[in-house]
Amino acid sequence: MPDTADSEPRSADLRTDVAHSARVYDYLLGGKDNYSADREAAEEIVKIAPYMRTSMRASRNFMVRVARHLAADHGVRQFLDIGTGLPTSPNLHEVVQDVDPTARIVYVDNDPIVLVHARALLTSTPEGRSRYIQADLGEPDAILTAPEVHETLNLDEPVALCLLTVIHFIPDDDQALRIVRRLLEPLPSGSFLALSTINIESAAKPLNALKKHNEHGIRAKGRTMAQITSFFDGLELVEPGVTAVHHWRPDDEARKINDSQVSIYGGLARKP
Repeated sequence: MPDTADSEPRSADLRTDVAHSARVYDYLLGGKDNYSADREAAEEIVKIAPYMRTSMRASRNFMVRVARHLAADHGVRQFLDIGTGLPTSPNLHEVVQDVDPTARIVYVDNDPIVLVHARALLTSTPEGRSRYIQADLGEPDAILTAPEVHETLNLDEPVALCLLTVIHFIPDDDQALRIVRRLLEPLPSGSFLALSTINIESAAKPLNALKKHNEHGIRAKGRTMAQITSFFDGLELVEPGVTAVHHWRPDDEARKINDSQVSIYGGLARKP
C-alpha cells in the first residue's frame, strides 16, 4: 500500500529558474510538470538534435518492455529503480504489477521535483508495494542502507536493478563503474541489471546535444559502445545484448523508428 510519508514534499528547493534534467525529460515526453527554463533548454537541445523527442520516447518504451519481460518471462517480483524521473504512465510499478499484483518496487531519485510528485509513484496494488526515497546515485551506500529498501525488498530473493537513462549523469568513468558494481554487490544470484545510457557512437550523433545539456548546467556524458557494454561485465547478457533501445525486443512502435533518431543504448543482464 502507498506510504504517504515517503511522498511528503519536505524542503524541496525546485529552483524553477534553472533547467532540471527531470523536467526537461518531462517536457520532451509531452508532460506538463516543467517550467520556462526547462522548456527553453529543451527547445535549444531539439534545435541541435531534432531526434531528441523520438529518442526519449524510445527510451521510455524500452523501460516498459524490459520491465514486462523481467516480470513475465523471468518471474522477477522486486525492482530497485534508480533515477526514476517524473511520473509518466505507465510507471514501472504499473507495468510489473499488471503481470503480478504482488510485485514490490523502490523508486530512487535526487531531483526535488520528483519528490514533490512522488505520490503518483506510490499507487501500488494492495497486494504489492511501491516506495519512494530521495537519494543520490553517486552515494550507493546510502541507497543500499535506506530503511525503505530493506522494508520493501527481500535481498535474499532476485532483484532487478534498473539504471535507465541515468548513468550518463555520472561523468567520471571509474566512478560510474564502481557505483554499478556496488549496487549489484548485495543482490543475490538471479538478480538483473537493466541499464541504458547515451552512446556517443550512435547514428544520432549526440555530441552537440550533450554540449548543450552541459551549457544549461545539466552535466551529462555519453559513452562508447565498449564502455556501455563494460557495465555488464561478469553478468549474463539477455538477447539481443547491448543495442539501441528501439532494437531491444522491439514492439510495433519501436520497429518504426530509424536508427538516426535514437542516441540511447541499453541492455539487460542476469547476475550468475
